[in-house]
This record gives sequence, structure tokens and C-alpha cells, in this order.
Amino acid sequence: MKHSPVKRYIALSFILIALAVLLGAFGAHFLEERITEDYMGTFDTASQYHFINALGMGVVLFILDKYIPIARCTRIFLLFLLGIILFSGSLYIISIADLVGLPQLKIMGAVAPIGGISLVAAWAYAGYLIITCQRV
Repeated sequence: MKHSPVKRYIALSFILIALAVLLGAFGAHFLEERITEDYMGTFDTASQYHFINALGMGVVLFILDKYIPIARCTRIFLLFLLGIILFSGSLYIISIADLVGLPQLKIMGAVAPIGGISLVAAWAYAGYLIITCQRV
């Protein structure tokens, strides 16, 4: 049985959710004693945004799959994926940069706003598509 690209995107969102749970547990059980309170807060923010947006990606794609062409679902998927990687990924990296002995990685903080813009664009585009869509 062949799966549509959107079903694969939704499956990937579930994998991203599992990764967010794992990273959240890693932060709570391993990092809490090893990084500063400020960096722990940054790591928690990364984990929360990662989880919420991965879940949102799956829900949005599940809803829109019945109403919009695959190409638009692909755009939504890519905006969410890029946002999660750039926003949460950069926050994860700067949180542990000192711990792994690479403080120069804190420059990755400059990437976070690009990821944030991508997440905002994903949600805004999803809203636009829901308002303007007709059953395909």
C-alpha cells in the first residue's frame, strides 16, 4: 500500500514529537545539574516550541490533507520543519555550547529569529489556507 506524501509528513511530525519528548527528558534528567539556570530555561523553551509546533504540524496537515493540494501541504510541512530545526535547534545548541566545550556555537542564537519567522509563516499560511480552501 502506497502512502501519500502528506501521510509521511504527518508520520514525521510524530517522530518529531517523540524527539521533543526525549530531549525534554534529557534536559530535565541530565542537563539540569550541568548547565546554568538561564540555559536550562533556554533549553526548556526549545523543547516546548519543538513539541507544540511538531504537534501542530501533524494536526494542521491532517486537517488540510482533505482540502488542499499536496504542493500546499508540502509548503506547510517545510515551513514547520525549517522553523523547528532553526528555532528549537539553535536554542538547543546554545544551551549546551559551554557544556560541550564549544562556546563559539552560541552564535547559533542569531538563527533563532529566522526559525521563529518560519513558524509564524507556517501558522499564518495554514490559517489562510483554511479560510480560503475548498474541498479538492
